[in-house]
Amino acid sequence: MHQRFAGLVRSLRPEQWVKNGFVLVPLVFSGHLDDPEAFELAVLAVAAFCAASSAMYLVNDLLDAPRDRAHPVKRQRPIASGLVPPSWAAIWAMALGGAAIAIGLAVGRAFLAVLAAYIVLVLLYSAGLKRAVFVDVLVVAAGFVLRVAGGAVAIAVPVSNWLLLCAYLLALYLALGKRRAELVLLGEEAGEHRAVLGHYSLPLVDQSIAVILGATVVAYAVYTVAPETVAKVGSGGLMATVPIVIYGLFRYLYLLHRQELGGDPTRTLLTDRPLAACVILWLAVAAVVISLGPRV
Repeated sequence: MHQRFAGLVRSLRPEQWVKNGFVLVPLVFSGHLDDPEAFELAVLAVAAFCAASSAMYLVNDLLDAPRDRAHPVKRQRPIASGLVPPSWAAIWAMALGGAAIAIGLAVGRAFLAVLAAYIVLVLLYSAGLKRAVFVDVLVVAAGFVLRVAGGAVAIAVPVSNWLLLCAYLLALYLALGKRRAELVLLGEEAGEHRAVLGHYSLPLVDQSIAVILGATVVAYAVYTVAPETVAKVGSGGLMATVPIVIYGLFRYLYLLHRQELGGDPTRTLLTDRPLAACVILWLAVAAVVISLGPRV
């Protein structure tokens, strides 16, 4: 029984909750970190997305269990391996989904609408969108934009379209990196393990990554000097974070090609010290620049 509960916890993917840090981006960039009410609402919004995302992981693993059993890595997932009964997964998925909706309602109706859109999007992804080439990574990236939008409506602050674009491009960059790692791991049998991988190739994915990498750098650089950003921050100081962002993107690219990492961007972030230090440094510099500016 203990092993089943441990397996259930693994199926919730708590390490993936790091992704929900995107919900806090509007709190940081609006200069409301020292606002207790805004901070509380933002934390509740993160909790709602954590519950919702874990529920969606359970649903996805239930649907993918037959195919996962033939995968060299995913066959070890608790549901695919038989450690966690499907009935357990279904019950917990409903419970976590209900908890997410309850928390979302406590945050506000506008936030609940964004959270519901996220849940619907992930369900559509699990039901079939993940089998459409390029649509799969575009949908994954859209989920991160909804996280940022959710964080903004939770604390009732406007969010820059440039910031949303940066979040989307970054998520798309990471999603393509994950596809590349899967192609390297599975080789010529990639299409047999996941149908959509049969439509990708390493040269195609590498070219796509190069395009998105350049677009991400340009979009973030423009965001830091956009009139609305300068007006909100009080200066063009965020431009100082551009080299940090470029290093982080290049570091992930290096890990993809030289270390054959990137199959799990979250785990890569948590285990690669230079990349983790880059994110911390970016947050610290951005926080200092914003704190020196006027309150919005």
